[in-house]
Amino acid sequence: MTSAEYSIRRAHPSDASEIAAAHRDSIRSIGPQFYPPSVVEDWGAGLTPDIYVNAMNGGEIFFIAVGQIENEPAVLGFATLRIDDSRDGGSVYVRGVATRRGIGSALWRMAEAHAIAKGAASIQVQTSLSGVEFYKANGFEEIGRGTTLLMSGRSITCVFMQKTLMET
Repeated sequence: MTSAEYSIRRAHPSDASEIAAAHRDSIRSIGPQFYPPSVVEDWGAGLTPDIYVNAMNGGEIFFIAVGQIENEPAVLGFATLRIDDSRDGGSVYVRGVATRRGIGSALWRMAEAHAIAKGAASIQVQTSLSGVEFYKANGFEEIGRGTTLLMSGRSITCVFMQKTLMET
C-alpha cells in the first residue's frame, strides 16, 4: 500500500467506531504471534467507541490512516498521543491487512511532529511485545520491562520505551 492508497488526518469523535474496529483488528491479527489466546481476548475486550471519544475529550490526540478494505472505506490504523506535564505518551495500532506497509511509521511521524510542536522533550510508550521492533525502528530505546493492566483488570507483559525528541 502506497501513501497514495491512504490518507492521514486528525481523528474526530465521529471516527471512534472505526478506530475501535481497527484497534480490535490489530490486536486479534498481530497479538497471537506474541501472546496466548486468553491474553489476546482480554486485550481486545471492552474497546468500545466511547473510550476513544472520552480520550479525545480529555486532550488525547488521534491521527488515523484512512484507506479501503475490500473496496470499502476504513480506518487502516491510528496513532494516539498525550502531551501533559507528568508523562508524554503515545501508541500506534495498524490493522493486520495494513501492516509492514509504512502506515504505522507515517502515523507515528504525524504524532511525533505534533509532540514536538507542543514542546515535548521526549515520549514514553508502554508497548506490547508485538510493538517493540516497530518502536525501535522509529527511534525508541527500551528502558525497562514489566506489566500493565488491561481494561479487563488482567495484566499483560509490556516493554517500556522512550524516545528523546529534543535536548533540554
